[in-house]
Amino acid sequence: MPTKAEKIVAGLGGIENIEEVEGCITRLRTELRDPSKVDEKALKAAGAHGVVKMGTAVQVVIGTDADPIAADIEDMMD
Repeated sequence: MPTKAEKIVAGLGGIENIEEVEGCITRLRTELRDPSKVDEKALKAAGAHGVVKMGTAVQVVIGTDADPIAADIEDMMD
């Protein structure tokens, strides 16, 4: 069973599509290589309350567990 972080990574187009990720209170702030790979339905199925796209910057609104999820994603990027 994939973790919430793994589901979010998949919804963002895979780990190779993520350049940067940062937790910010209730959001994951990401910088993506190709924002067209974002699957909003998959992100919402993973628990996201919303997705905000601004060019290659994509914010995923997920609630108070944003920081631990960002840390999990950073671990996957290493």
